[in-house]
Amino acid sequence: MAFHEKEVPANASRGTKLLAWVDSRFPLTATIEGHLTKYYAPKNFNFWYFFGSLAILVLALQIITGIFLVMHYKPDAEKAFQSVEYIMREVPWGWLVRYLHSTGASMFFVVVYLHMFRGLIYGSYRKPRELVWIFGCAIFLCLMAEAFMGYLLPWGQMSYWGAQVIVNLFAAIPLVGPDLSLWIRGDYVVGDATLNRFFSFHVIAVPLVLIGLVAAHIVALHEVGSNNPDGVEIKENLDANGVPVDGIPFHPYYSVHDLLGVGVFLMVFAFVVFFAPEMGGYFLEHNNFIPADPLKTPPHIAPVWYFTPFYSMLRAVTSEFLIPMWLFAAVLLGKVIRGTTDKKLQGICAGILVALAAGFFLFDAKFWGVLVMGGSVVIFFFLPWLDNSPVKSIRYRPQGQKYIYGVFVVTFVILGYLGIQPPSPIGEKVSQLGTLIYFGFFLAMPWWSKMGQFKPVPSRVNFVAH
Repeated sequence: MAFHEKEVPANASRGTKLLAWVDSRFPLTATIEGHLTKYYAPKNFNFWYFFGSLAILVLALQIITGIFLVMHYKPDAEKAFQSVEYIMREVPWGWLVRYLHSTGASMFFVVVYLHMFRGLIYGSYRKPRELVWIFGCAIFLCLMAEAFMGYLLPWGQMSYWGAQVIVNLFAAIPLVGPDLSLWIRGDYVVGDATLNRFFSFHVIAVPLVLIGLVAAHIVALHEVGSNNPDGVEIKENLDANGVPVDGIPFHPYYSVHDLLGVGVFLMVFAFVVFFAPEMGGYFLEHNNFIPADPLKTPPHIAPVWYFTPFYSMLRAVTSEFLIPMWLFAAVLLGKVIRGTTDKKLQGICAGILVALAAGFFLFDAKFWGVLVMGGSVVIFFFLPWLDNSPVKSIRYRPQGQKYIYGVFVVTFVILGYLGIQPPSPIGEKVSQLGTLIYFGFFLAMPWWSKMGQFKPVPSRVNFVAH
């Protein structure tokens, strides 16, 4: 298509002429209208919808503070810890930037976990938002990788040994494990090569992927439209002008509305930064104020709090736990076999059971622990196809299903707590039970999600002006 200069009246203002010049060369106005001023969001957003915008805010904060930290940080095993101390003690306002970044890492996960929980209870992963959810899960994976790699950079005692434990877990993978673990470290031990490698990924590679996924997440969301607490598709009820009758422009209504959430969040954030940046050792562990010592192992090695639910499931998988795991799989696959007449599907399920039995015999518990830990995150990707409920929102689900969601949340919190604590016989049994409940929530969802008496979903959103 040939280029055409956008025409404006001769007496138009300079601002209008400049905007027309830009619009002729770049879709600035169309982009603003498509994603802000003419993007119609449901009227009934509630408290839970603050966390999406807060996640973008924290991402921007982490990028900005990270840029300033990189100016003074030395990715060298001999100088890394000292450079962090230099930032804290000698660089003007360096302590503030470091605390903003470290607190921002924890608050990022707080916001993301709450954002994911909102999607879970209101069915934001259901059709037509499957791709939005998949992009979100990919963001979560990238965020975990980014946090893990950044965790090593201060080169403190706990970050060093935490990285040592996690990287060595990859060696449990049959055939490729040892070589994969060696490639991740860049050396036979966690050392200077590992630090440089993690620094490059943390500062350049993963952030680029993360920003791209966030952009894709937002574009996909605005293509299909936002979900709402009622699970009603507002695009199905339009006025004569093609505007959703239950929708309002995102800007200025929700851009101003979100300022309330931003204000409250920043007050909490500032309180933590200035009065409790360590948060009792949960945000910044006490052992990380000690330089890394390869010759001295801490009594108890535990990751940062936002990894502990998955770490707890890793530790739960022992050799004695393999039989209960197989029985758990047998019950679920047996349910599939009894519920279908498809001989091929029945054969596949039986084959999986035999393969699991052989796998439990051939491979040690460490491998299955790594598989369980990885599977506990990857399973989120399949949530759109596991939920068979006729309604999206928890508002219209049976009371029994609400209890199931409650048990899942409580289990996740307990697993997180146990992941911080030193191993114990009681903690091990509770973690094993929690692991079965966690996976049972997802793997049994095709059955329990359609059970019970559902409430009728309204044709329009429930909205009370305020």
